Amino acid sequence: MLKIIKVVAAVIACGDRILAVQRGPGKYPYISHKFEFPGGKVETGEGPEEALCREIQEELGMTITVNRFLMTVEHPYPDFELQMHCYHCTVPDTDLQLTEHVQALWCLPSELRDLDWAAADIPVVERLLSDVASNFYSSPIIA
Repeated sequence: MLKIIKVVAAVIACGDRILAVQRGPGKYPYISHKFEFPGGKVETGEGPEEALCREIQEELGMTITVNRFLMTVEHPYPDFELQMHCYHCTVPDTDLQLTEHVQALWCLPSELRDLDWAAADIPVVERLLSDVASNFYSSPIIA
């Protein structure tokens, strides 16, 4: 049985752009150098939104506003199963400092599909693109 790793992830919007961050080399080749939505593990005693704010501050030096829950993705990787709870978040500007990732891109929704995403993040990208097509952003995923 694979170990289940529970994480939170932020789909961060600033205006009409969404943040994608790229992992560096790592322990698992199947997620090394892949793009992802930033986030991390929930620590003991933390709620998911509190963990998300802490992780984004640590990883990117950003203060986010968590607006709402988007979706949960459960994805089996070869060495573990990821359970990722995704939230729509906003920031007032695109200023950030990379501490754990090698690249950050502020993308239009139409550009998201062009990136090499970690497998667990692909359902989130698909959801965002279908939401754009159905005018979901007017409610407001992108403020």
